[in-house]
Amino acid sequence: MDARTETDVAQVAAAIGDPSRAKVLLALGGGGAMPASALAAEAGVSNSTISGHLAKLLDARLLTVELDGRHRYYRLATKDVARALEQLALIARPLPVRSLNADTRAKALLRARLCYDHLAGRLGVAVMSSLQEQDVLAAEPAGTGDGGSVYVLTPHGRTELTAFGVDLQRLPRRRSSVRYCVDWSEGRHHLAGPLGTALTARMIALEWLRHGKYRRVVHLTAAGREGLAATFGVPADQLG
Repeated sequence: MDARTETDVAQVAAAIGDPSRAKVLLALGGGGAMPASALAAEAGVSNSTISGHLAKLLDARLLTVELDGRHRYYRLATKDVARALEQLALIARPLPVRSLNADTRAKALLRARLCYDHLAGRLGVAVMSSLQEQDVLAAEPAGTGDGGSVYVLTPHGRTELTAFGVDLQRLPRRRSSVRYCVDWSEGRHHLAGPLGTALTARMIALEWLRHGKYRRVVHLTAAGREGLAATFGVPADQLG
């Protein structure tokens, strides 16, 4: 069998490249599943038009579809799709804001949002920074010669996160459980991977975070503001 030497980047780029399909993918960036009608509303197209867009995204393996009786729900195929969208956002120009509602949504996304299933935005970056300052995470050389780093969970960090209620025994026993994304809005790292997912889920369970009315947006509650400052030392001026 011939070795696979190249990938069809053009097909994936073409699938993402349509503005309506890009809006579909971004709407699903929080990790949830949505029906075609809701995705049509997010993309600003008719229900009849969205079917063609969804077919192209499925063909490019960017989406999967789940059946629930007569209903079909769509979600991102893998976390890698969400990470790719986050990286594309780093080099993309911002969309023009044409309404008060769009401005409110844009500002909320910048403050705190979900990147698939983990915390991103200004708040996500602040949490990541504080985890390092509190010796929960430590940066080590990646060993690739490019000057990059990897993050590892310290012994102190294991104690702190276990006390916080994160079940570390359920995380993969490998370094890659501590992953990061370069946050597109902040240009700095936020915590991703299994640990980022578990930490975000715990904050939601404690009602430190609540889902907003906009897709992907989360809001920091009063309990979360107090808890992040007391537990992880996140400075108050980074919690606004």
